[in-house]
Amino acid sequence: MAIYEYIVNNVETCRDRLDSLILELKQNDHTGQFLASSARFLAAVDKEAFGEYIPILIEAAIERDRERRYIGELLKAIWGPDYRECADELRESDDVFRRLYKRVYPTGVFG
Repeated sequence: MAIYEYIVNNVETCRDRLDSLILELKQNDHTGQFLASSARFLAAVDKEAFGEYIPILIEAAIERDRERRYIGELLKAIWGPDYRECADELRESDDVFRRLYKRVYPTGVFG
């Protein structure tokens, strides 16, 4: 998708347009693939600097990725490879993590 590619190729210069770019992405990404990819990308570039945008992207990806094709990798990408070790604490303290975790692991058991 062109919007995702634009964000990736212009991440350092498009910060002032991220609100509108994310809105456009939300309107055009019906599967959640590029929303999830954008969240992973921004977290990899600078999780703190893009911290206000990452939850918005994750929430939209959760809504659109009903088959859990793309959101499964977000747990590790956003909260680190050891997220399983602190999953209970994260579920209590982070609404986005809790919602994503529940969608990826509906029975509460790690896959």
